[in-house]
Amino acid sequence: MDVDDRKIKILEAIINDYIITAEPVGSRTIAKKYDLGISSATIRNEMADLEDMGYLEQLHTSSGRKPSDKGYRLYVDKLMIVERLTLEEEMKIKSHVLGMAIYEIDKLLKGTTHMLSELTNLTCILNTPSVKKSQLKSVQLISIDSSNILVVIITYTGIIKNNILKANNIPSQDNLHKISSVLNERFKNLPIQNVDSQVIKDIKVQLKGYEDIINGVIPILIDALTDEEYSKVYLEGATNIFNYPEYNDIDKAKEFLSLLDNKGYMQELLDTTNKLTIKIGEENYLKQAKDCSVISAVYSVGNKPIGTIGLIGPTRIPYSKVVSIMSKVMKGLNDSLKKLEEES
Repeated sequence: MDVDDRKIKILEAIINDYIITAEPVGSRTIAKKYDLGISSATIRNEMADLEDMGYLEQLHTSSGRKPSDKGYRLYVDKLMIVERLTLEEEMKIKSHVLGMAIYEIDKLLKGTTHMLSELTNLTCILNTPSVKKSQLKSVQLISIDSSNILVVIITYTGIIKNNILKANNIPSQDNLHKISSVLNERFKNLPIQNVDSQVIKDIKVQLKGYEDIINGVIPILIDALTDEEYSKVYLEGATNIFNYPEYNDIDKAKEFLSLLDNKGYMQELLDTTNKLTIKIGEENYLKQAKDCSVISAVYSVGNKPIGTIGLIGPTRIPYSKVVSIMSKVMKGLNDSLKKLEEES
């Protein structure tokens, strides 16, 4: 049986209505709300066909129908028109990305999860890069005042660490550049396990007269490259799910919160292979996420993917709006990270 144009229009109407109301949709509703030019009886017959084809589900014999995972998949792949953002939403995204200082990547990423959660009313997941897998890209020493040096460490996975080093005798900025150059030359691409006492001794010989600075900087470098064994997962808006009537059921809500509490599950849900991916219901494989949809996207430094951001909610999330927001945010984030790459 083919999904002809008439069936497609009815399916689209049911999905649009169900996304808004969370109530099973009947033929009378479709006939009344949508000008399809056909009778309620014809719509009812077409809905029965769509159910037989697996695009709709009927919870009870006397109730209307709701979209199935297969129905949502057809909608997302073939029918959905990405919604335009409001001027307010555009400005909020733009001001957030531009408002972050170039070395505040942690704040940028965490702020992005908060903004995505707020704009979509969904739970946002951020999967950050693993520090232990990182190698040093550059270290910069910048004089702040007469007794403090800012140590900026950038790794190839895009992680940036800022530390303040206190010192009695601050070298000139030119000499700090010289120290930075030597550290970059010696540490760049060097696995952290290969940093031994001989390496440190050689650096001190090369930078004779700056032993106090080296003694302060080396532990900061080592800590920055070894303080995390695994990537981190951050969540924002975990309680947003309670805004959806599907989760008025306490057992269902507990199952969802239990899912969010499992960092391993969260990492498994996020797709790391594509720029923007939508997984619907059973496509998530995890039993605890079978009633959820997950929209995830990769953020990169240059062309190198370094982490993933995802949004999770019920399968009836407003895909056209959420995809529009996610796309805009990820473009801004990746443009910002690219600028960071160029300036570091």
